[in-house]
Amino acid sequence: MPTAAEDAKINAGIAADRDAPEVTDGAFKRARPAAEVLGTEVVAKLMAQRRPRGRPAGSTAASTKVPVTVRVDPDVLEALRSTGAGWQTRVNDLLRREFMPHR
Repeated sequence: MPTAAEDAKINAGIAADRDAPEVTDGAFKRARPAAEVLGTEVVAKLMAQRRPRGRPAGSTAASTKVPVTVRVDPDVLEALRSTGAGWQTRVNDLLRREFMPHR
């Protein structure tokens, strides 16, 4: 959290920025739906250009991993997790080296 002095400096910077004025209650009251301002055809075209949610097509690996459930002792799981982010990948690498040494 910023100090009072830092907060005052931030607010002064916001107030001085003419490109991004604070939206007032009056501005909210005057706001109208985009279709009313731009017309339904323009809004429909804009909506058609929207990027779909999720990952872009073709961005996922050709061979994805398969989720599995494995039961392990709590101390083993703790030791694996304690190695930090990427521990599941390291488990995969350990299993690959153990059971597929020539790959």
